[in-house]
Amino acid sequence: MLLLLFVHGSSQTLGGSSVFNFLKLPNTPQLTALGGVNVSQPSNDVGLAFNNPSLLQPSMHTQMNAVFNDFYGGIKVYHLSLGFYNTKLNTTFLWGLNYFSYGNITETDAAGYSTGKFRPTDWVMQVSASRHYMEKWNYGATLKFISSNYGQYRSNGLATDVGILYHDSVKLFSASVLVKNLGFQLKRYEGTDPGDLPFDLQVGITQRLKKAPFSFSFTAQQVNQFDTRYNDTTFNNDNGLVNGTDKKLSFDKLFRHFVLATTMYLGDRVEFIVAYNYLRRKELNTGNAGNGLNGISLGAGVMLGKLQVRYARAYYQNNTAYNQLGLNMKLNEYFGLGKFGGRIGW
Repeated sequence: MLLLLFVHGSSQTLGGSSVFNFLKLPNTPQLTALGGVNVSQPSNDVGLAFNNPSLLQPSMHTQMNAVFNDFYGGIKVYHLSLGFYNTKLNTTFLWGLNYFSYGNITETDAAGYSTGKFRPTDWVMQVSASRHYMEKWNYGATLKFISSNYGQYRSNGLATDVGILYHDSVKLFSASVLVKNLGFQLKRYEGTDPGDLPFDLQVGITQRLKKAPFSFSFTAQQVNQFDTRYNDTTFNNDNGLVNGTDKKLSFDKLFRHFVLATTMYLGDRVEFIVAYNYLRRKELNTGNAGNGLNGISLGAGVMLGKLQVRYARAYYQNNTAYNQLGLNMKLNEYFGLGKFGGRIGW
């Protein structure tokens, strides 16, 4: 099954020519802090499970994750996810929404005359389910409905994510494989050909040290395509960039797949994260000009019993960054929605 998904996904477009590229952006502060790509970090954060359904755990029953983000250019990004464990089905479910609002934009005709304003939006709504297998395995799947609205140009589509997780709580080791954004457009933008979704095959491992308060994550993205460089000869030549045409193995092509992250734990209540995404740094570099802290991301989390507060700061431009704030609440502990009786998670 995974082989069939891989073969189908390999034919899908990567890079800037795919549709619904907002699906690549991390939805929650912990994922942002981990470099924007991570599939293996064990955490009692239902927002992280929005990215990889195999991370869903029964302990996330009635947990809500709400995220607020001021992105670049006045773009507002909101995220909401909610976990639910069904004892009869022995299955953990998640409902989630990621919403992008681009504000009011002036609409003009072909001659440049204003015809009013419109509010472009992108959003994805999804439902996930995850189950435990034997002692150390979790598997899960997500079904997504995707929508883009840019005035008269509208599109929507369906996609699925499939994840498998191996977690050894004794050795403090986790490994996961995630097939991401496997799907198609239901309705294409007017006057355009059908576009491919930003398919991604991701593989990751996380190892927490037994005698030191650190864990290390090593994640590979776009495993289904080795050379991920943007292959536009005119643009690359004009901006002093390397064309993605040669077939030779190089450190640059290899390392573009990897995202490295470290988490430091101060007891059971405070976490600090730092990560480096080499692909993001290279893609945002302009020729030989300096690119500051592009590719670096930082984050912190404070666990206050019923409430988790998480913050992340990620760099996408030279010397500028965006900030992301998220809150996790166990609704049953606040509003008496019933006691949790399932297996304890991480």
